[in-house]
Amino acid sequence: MSLRGGDPAEIGGYPLEARLGSGGMGTVFLAHTSSGRPVAIKLIHQQFAGDDEFRTRFRQEVAAARRVSGAFTAAVVDAATEDEQPWMATTYIEGHTLAERISAKGPLNGAELRRLAIGLAEALRDIHRVGVVHRDLKPSNVVLSPEGPRVIDFGISRAADQQTLTMTGRVIGTPPFMSPEQLQAPRGVGPRSDVFSLGTLLVYAATGRGPFDADSPYMTAYQVVHEEPSLGAVPVALRAVVESCLDKEPAGRPSADELLVLLRDLPTDLGGTDADGLGTGHTRDVITQHHLAMPPASTPFPVPAPDAAAPGEASDPDARAPTAHAPAGQDAPAAPADLDTGNIVIPTTGRRTRRRTRRRLHGRWRPVLAAALAVAAIGGGIAALQGGRHGGNGGGAKTTSVAAARTTPADLVKPWRTRVRGGDVPDELRCVARDNALFCGGGSVVATRIRPADGSQVWTVKSPGAPVSGMHLVGATDDTVIGYRIAPDNASDEPLVTVMAVDADSGKVLWSTPSGAEAEAVTGQAQAAVVAGTAVVAVDGSNSRFEARDAHSGDVLWTKSFPASAECSPVLAGQQLLAMCAPRAEVTALKVLHPTLYTLDGTSGKLGEPIAIKGSDVPMGVADGKFVLLREHPQGYSEYGYDEVVRVDLATRKVAYSPLAKTFDGAPGMVDGTVYMTGHTGVVTALDPATGRQKWSRQTVVEGASGPTAGAGALYFSSTTGRVVALSPDDGKTLWATNPQADGQEDDQNDGTRVAVMGHEVVVAASNNTLSAFDARNPPKAD
Repeated sequence: MSLRGGDPAEIGGYPLEARLGSGGMGTVFLAHTSSGRPVAIKLIHQQFAGDDEFRTRFRQEVAAARRVSGAFTAAVVDAATEDEQPWMATTYIEGHTLAERISAKGPLNGAELRRLAIGLAEALRDIHRVGVVHRDLKPSNVVLSPEGPRVIDFGISRAADQQTLTMTGRVIGTPPFMSPEQLQAPRGVGPRSDVFSLGTLLVYAATGRGPFDADSPYMTAYQVVHEEPSLGAVPVALRAVVESCLDKEPAGRPSADELLVLLRDLPTDLGGTDADGLGTGHTRDVITQHHLAMPPASTPFPVPAPDAAAPGEASDPDARAPTAHAPAGQDAPAAPADLDTGNIVIPTTGRRTRRRTRRRLHGRWRPVLAAALAVAAIGGGIAALQGGRHGGNGGGAKTTSVAAARTTPADLVKPWRTRVRGGDVPDELRCVARDNALFCGGGSVVATRIRPADGSQVWTVKSPGAPVSGMHLVGATDDTVIGYRIAPDNASDEPLVTVMAVDADSGKVLWSTPSGAEAEAVTGQAQAAVVAGTAVVAVDGSNSRFEARDAHSGDVLWTKSFPASAECSPVLAGQQLLAMCAPRAEVTALKVLHPTLYTLDGTSGKLGEPIAIKGSDVPMGVADGKFVLLREHPQGYSEYGYDEVVRVDLATRKVAYSPLAKTFDGAPGMVDGTVYMTGHTGVVTALDPATGRQKWSRQTVVEGASGPTAGAGALYFSSTTGRVVALSPDDGKTLWATNPQADGQEDDQNDGTRVAVMGHEVVVAASNNTLSAFDARNPPKAD
């Protein structure tokens, strides 16, 4: 629709072209970037702009939304949280909402329904992996774009909910698509609340009605908390998955990663709704009986525990021709089935009731699904699918061996594979080798010590909360391991980050201290602490100063306030400790364009003279005595776009810039004085940091590789599946490659090397917190 009188002509330099819609918290406008890219700009209503608490939470939400990749959501393009009226610009998504699609054409079925389910699970995986909870997953917040379903409007809806949650005993939401805990204990809502909402959404997509629909939203809310879902019209194969999502208890539901495993195993044709007499609301009882009767040999590998993560296939484009209708963040008109389910205020009830005899058997998702499909096969001719290729054993001392490719001499490392049990969000481990010990951590694991000989765990320290994306193990000294503990904040969905020290021998927690979480905005990396010698230098909890502590005792060695009006992060340039800072206004606006480097004295905390650099730069390391950074593309919004090498002479404070031949869209890394860019398609490019010129480029079999790691005359790159390729450092020639060692999505890229080298032993971190190892002289043979 056209602009109205009183609408602004432009926002943040973006000329407005049309009004797209208005919701409770803001109005959405259509605009274009200077390059012609369409964006949807949501402008916060004036009455909320003057609320300091709302501004703070909106700022946090914008920062969280920017951590989401945008592959399955509406990516944040720009934002100004400190303007008189805050606003956020996201990519404009073309397509009808799911609510409109159901209203116009009725329920989905078969392959179309399966694609929707997988696409939404992928979206939740993307959102949850960066510590964000959507809270408002409903048909009008799902856009069926040509590229597949996109989840929208999680930034501002969460900020608005948080404000409402300060009102004791009341909660705002959309009852048919809310979880029981949202209605009863909204401050404790976590990622599995979104899984419940996804279950209700899939029932709606398959039947045109929600599983708890009633004559009034109040009765609907009551049924969400206390009653069984109505699932008789849901295809029986999908019903088994949906029921697991609709468990009244969050712990009984699969994670988004586990849900992808279940949905991927469904047949393309989901079949009918009646199989073996399964009626409404009784599927789980029958499935459990079948599961308990199944012999242990029914799965080829040990079954993953509930925290296992095995990302599924990418969603296919929606078959319907889209129209330019629903932008990111727009509250689309509700379909008739959704007319009486708008946002209402509901008094919370007492403690949640547990369903009788509906106890969830943890760690048994795939066998349960296999049993359900077997039941479906009896009535509907659907072939049951077997469990996954790799399972893991939940991180116990016993490990699953990987078959060696050739006869292994006695002096070679015997291959092994294991999995470290963590929390709700796996697939984040990184490892460091220290002497003859191997320490790993990240995600929901603060740290674990692994025996290199067989992969067994000496000790493991876990973290209860969803991780900050890319926040992995800090490092290790001779006697101490430093990691991050990420815990939920009851007052805010933004995670609380704590730096924690663990005794290397016993696994005893020695000390912990709160840490700031703005490092990623300053450096492009989530790490907010570094190990420098026997000290740990971190940003303190107030995000206003550095704190140096003895790594083992935790004694404070020194503190140093940040420069005025700046926020900083510690960085290591070889053995030199640095402070990388940026103006606080730029950090807040998520547009760091004028960073400054300082040498940071490791014994006193004294700052050296400032060295100004330009652009949004990511530290890489040291080459030929110069500190090397990569400059992010100034007009690109991809998370991994780099177009220039920056070199800083710390002694003379001179800065040199060398443009790259093109903008590289991938994950960067640096080892032995060479910068490497790894692309999503498996291309690895070596760059000279002194000139920015390409040394060589090779196509590999490892898509979305993280790396590099150097060792034994080779460069190692690996993917989330544990597939490894070894390249010659001289010309990039492939020396050998392995098969995957874990379920995962090959092109799911993540910064930070996944390979650790201990002599000739290569240790690889992969999906599902899987670790595997082999001897580089006798690598597993690829098919």
